[in-house]
Amino acid sequence: MAMGPRLDLRQSQSLVMTPQLQQAIKLLALSNLEIETFIAGELEKNPLLDTPPPGSDGSGEGDGIDRVVETPTLSGDVGEADSLIAQGLGAADSPLDVDHGAETFIDDGPADRMAGGSGGGLGEIGGGSGEAPDFDSFANPEPGLYEHLMDQARAALSGTDLLIATQLIGQIDAAGYLEADLLQTAYQLSIALAQVERVLDVIHGFDPVGVGARTLAECLALQAKEADRYDPCMQALLKNLDILAKGALPQLRRICGVDEEDLAEMIRELRAYDPKPGLRFSSERTASVVPDLFVAPAGAGWSIELNSATLPRVLVNRNYYVELAGGAQDKASKAWLADCLTNANWLVKALDQRQRTIIKVATEIVRQQEDFFRKGVAYLRPLTLRAVADAIEMHESTVSRVTSNKYLSCPRGLYELKYFFTSGIQSSDGGEAVSAEAVKSHIKALIGAEDAQAILSDDTLVDMLRGRGFDIARRTVAKYREALGIGSSVQRRRQKALKGKAA
Repeated sequence: MAMGPRLDLRQSQSLVMTPQLQQAIKLLALSNLEIETFIAGELEKNPLLDTPPPGSDGSGEGDGIDRVVETPTLSGDVGEADSLIAQGLGAADSPLDVDHGAETFIDDGPADRMAGGSGGGLGEIGGGSGEAPDFDSFANPEPGLYEHLMDQARAALSGTDLLIATQLIGQIDAAGYLEADLLQTAYQLSIALAQVERVLDVIHGFDPVGVGARTLAECLALQAKEADRYDPCMQALLKNLDILAKGALPQLRRICGVDEEDLAEMIRELRAYDPKPGLRFSSERTASVVPDLFVAPAGAGWSIELNSATLPRVLVNRNYYVELAGGAQDKASKAWLADCLTNANWLVKALDQRQRTIIKVATEIVRQQEDFFRKGVAYLRPLTLRAVADAIEMHESTVSRVTSNKYLSCPRGLYELKYFFTSGIQSSDGGEAVSAEAVKSHIKALIGAEDAQAILSDDTLVDMLRGRGFDIARRTVAKYREALGIGSSVQRRRQKALKGKAA
C-alpha cells in the first residue's frame, strides 16, 4: 500500500447550532419578565431596534416601522423554532405581516385589563384605571435589625463597650439569635470574658425582646422575664422544651411541680411569645409572581392568551435603516448595518415564534387537564412532557424549556406550568391512573377532617384511599404526607393534645 498525502472529498450531514438558533432556544426558557430584561439589552446593542412611544398603538402605519406580532391566535399554522430555521427564514430581512384590524388586538382580555388597555404594551402605573400611584412604594425602606440594634447600642453604650456591642450585633442573624462564641470574641478583642458577657446582658434588654439569645430557651426566657412570668416553674419548663415537644405532659407536671391547670396556663404563655423576634425587622420583600398566561372559560371551551402587559413590543425602524444606509460608504459599515438589520428581523421573528410555541404548549396542557380547571386538583391527571410533545409534534426538550419559569393564571389560582406534569398512581379498580397531586389532595383532606380523639394512622389512610379507588402503598402515603409537611399520627396526636391544653 502506497503511503503519501492525498485529497479526499466526502459528503456528510451534521446539525449546526447557529447563533440565531441558540438565541431562539434561549428565548423559550425565559419568562415574560426575563424577556423584558433581554430586550432592553438588545435595544442598547442594535440601533435598528426600537419600541413604540408612550401612548402609541404600535401599529406603525406610515412611519416606516415594523412592529412585532403580539399575542397570536390559537387558529392557523403554528410552527416551532426548528421548522423556522429549516425553512431558511432566519436569513430573510422582511418583517412579519400583521393584520392590525384583526380581533387579536382587541383590548378585551385579562392581559389587556392588566395593561390598563394599552393594547398589549407595558402596563402604566395605576393601570390606567384612574387610581393614583402607590407612593408608599417610593418611601425609604424600614431600617433592618442591625441598624435598629446599633441605634440602641449607641444610645446606651460608649467606648470599649460600644466596640464589643458592634462586634456582637454584627453576628446576630435575621431571626435575632447570636451566632458568636463569647470566649472567641473576648480573645479577638483582647478583653475579659466578663466584660463581653456584661455587654451581652445590655443587648438582651434591647428591642425586640429576646434578641441576642443563643438558644430558643434563652429567647423565651428573656421574654418571660420582660413579662414578669419567669418563676421557678416557668424556668423548669423552659429547661425541658424537648419534653414539651414530645407531648409528655404528665412528666412535665412532675418536673415543674404544677397541676394540670397551671401547666396549661404556662403553655399558653409560651405560645404568646415570639420564637424569632428579629424577623419583624426583616427588610426582604416577597416578590410577587406575575403570570405569563391567562386561562379563562369561554363558552364550552377555554380562552388562552399571553400576558401582554409584561411583553415589551419590539419594532424594526426601516426609516432609520435607510438613513444610515445612505451615509455608509465603507465596506465594514455596510456589513455592520446589514448584520444589525438581520439580527433585528430575526429577533422579531424569534419573539413571535416564542409566543406561538408557548400558546401551543399551554393549549395542549389545558386540553389534557381540562377536568382540573373545571373540577379541581382532585381531578388532575398524570401527564408527562413526552405526552405533550407527541401531541403537538415538538421535541420533548422544547416543551421542557417552554414550561420552565412560566406561570399560568386561571380561576382556580396561579400555577407554574410544571405543576401540571405529575406521575401517575394506578387505580385499584383497574381504571385510569390518577395524578400524584390528586392523591396528595385526598390525603390532606382526610387528615384535615380527622377527629382529635381518632387520629388516622398511615395504614388507616391506605385503607381509606383504596376505598376511594387509589391503589397506594403505605410507604407512598408516608412519603406524600411528609411532602405536604404533615407529621405522623403520633406527632399529630401530641399536637392536638397540646392545643387542647392551651385552648
